[in-house]
Amino acid sequence: MLFFTLLLEVIWILTANGGQHWTYEALVSSNKRTSPHGQDHWPTSYPECGSNAQSPINIQTDSVTFDPDLLPLQPHGYEQPGTEPLNLHNNGHTVQLSLPSTLYLEGLPRKYVAAQLHLHWGQKGTPWGSEHLINGKATAAELHIVHYDSESYESLSEAAQRPQGLAVLGILIEVGETKNPAYEHILSHLHEIKYKDQKTSMPPFNVRGLLPPLLAQYFRYNGSLTTPPCYQSVLWTVFHRRAQISTEQVSSGEVRQWSYNLKPFPTPQSKGHSSLSPTLLLLSWKSFGRHCSPRRRSPLSHWYRTTEPPSLSISGWSLLLSSKVTVQGLEKGTGNWGIQWQELGCP
Repeated sequence: MLFFTLLLEVIWILTANGGQHWTYEALVSSNKRTSPHGQDHWPTSYPECGSNAQSPINIQTDSVTFDPDLLPLQPHGYEQPGTEPLNLHNNGHTVQLSLPSTLYLEGLPRKYVAAQLHLHWGQKGTPWGSEHLINGKATAAELHIVHYDSESYESLSEAAQRPQGLAVLGILIEVGETKNPAYEHILSHLHEIKYKDQKTSMPPFNVRGLLPPLLAQYFRYNGSLTTPPCYQSVLWTVFHRRAQISTEQVSSGEVRQWSYNLKPFPTPQSKGHSSLSPTLLLLSWKSFGRHCSPRRRSPLSHWYRTTEPPSLSISGWSLLLSSKVTVQGLEKGTGNWGIQWQELGCP
């Protein structure tokens, strides 16, 4: 079975700091020197990449407590995104699909309208690619659907620099036997944008099909863009349930061609799978990735909502927690489980 490593990026705003170049490279393979534009050096050119609330994170479900204030997430317009063609773009880092502002989210502090989505995969032979982890486990890929606070800001670029200016849906993707027709709408056009800066148009389709079937189960936290300029402006919703695409879809000629063209790809080492420290609870996947020194740690809260009793078992690789917060239990009369966890991070 072929798997592809996701390059999870928020790359719609690359003009900060003069549009400096950045890559995922950790080492230059020819002489083993650190790449001057790789992840280790992002904070030099983009200081916020070494800042407090850096995403992504490892979500651990055994360190959570109940929060009754979370609302069900309600996407509007996703099933019928208009009649105008959608623009698909190869920007050299990922495939990005522009979305009309008729798509928006409710169930958040304000109204957030859609701007774009992006989906990345990389070289074959690696069985994981998602940046967010759940209980230390990654999935084959991850999709981001990017929205901005239209009540407070005029544009995506303005909102991207403000706290909670953006709301991003993170969809973990696993590979199975069932073909996903929603993802096929995108995958079937990849042969038209093989090279950087190529663009194509595609018919509108049911974007809701890209999401997992059950939206009531999600994790919520305040974080950042995962790539330069790393603005600390993202209200993250990472769904607990996965979307699925088939082995046939990820092993198609279009996907293989993309995996060969978009290089270099991050290896598990360059994405921050580093040795774990019991003094560090909130860990960025960046290879430079600590939020702050242990002296500056303070509690950070994150939330999870589900309509089913949660499984709190841990399996696989996980952070070493020095303290845990227990589950409070079922919210009577609603059938909703609400869980909140606290980790130590920067103030």
